[in-house]
Amino acid sequence: FSPKRKKYKSLQYKNRKTMKIKRKSGLNILLIVFVVSFFITPIGYWSKVWLTRLFTFDPEIEHRTKLEHIPSYDWKLRDAEGQTFNFERSKGDVIFINLWASWLLPSAAELNGIQKLMDEYKGKVDFYIVTNEERYPVEEFMKKNDYDFPVTYRIVGEKSPIDTTQVPATYIIDKLGKIRVHQKGIADWDNEKVRGLLDSLIAE
Repeated sequence: FSPKRKKYKSLQYKNRKTMKIKRKSGLNILLIVFVVSFFITPIGYWSKVWLTRLFTFDPEIEHRTKLEHIPSYDWKLRDAEGQTFNFERSKGDVIFINLWASWLLPSAAELNGIQKLMDEYKGKVDFYIVTNEERYPVEEFMKKNDYDFPVTYRIVGEKSPIDTTQVPATYIIDKLGKIRVHQKGIADWDNEKVRGLLDSLIAE
């Protein structure tokens, strides 16, 4: 090759190398921006909620031979307006209880399906969406997620017929007080398996 030709080839090589470096740097910057946005921006929050929903599964329904009864219906709670009432008012009804917290990402992911289920079975099933938080963070969470289900507030220190130490968790109780579902952790509640169970319990 002539000196000019060699110089031209060398410049081409340097330009290609520079472009590769710039492209790699650009991709690295985009990756960093994505990672940062995933953790500290609303886009990241909703992405994590969506991913959590994607990997939730149907709840496990208890076999009839394994059914346990709740020991009592005597459980003092507060409604969304702060009024105290007793769980005994649901004795003889089909009951759906979900224990949740506004600061738990899994709860945010799970409650979407529960809202849909409640909209469909309102008046047929008694829903208790129970938290032990103060009203302000709960109301902010409800507004942020566009939920309108009535929140039930647990009174800390009051005896309960179910285990309230694990959150999130869900119970479905039949008309005789038998626990038909005890789901530890989150599940997908917006499906035909759950609807089939509720329909059969309502008909009993």
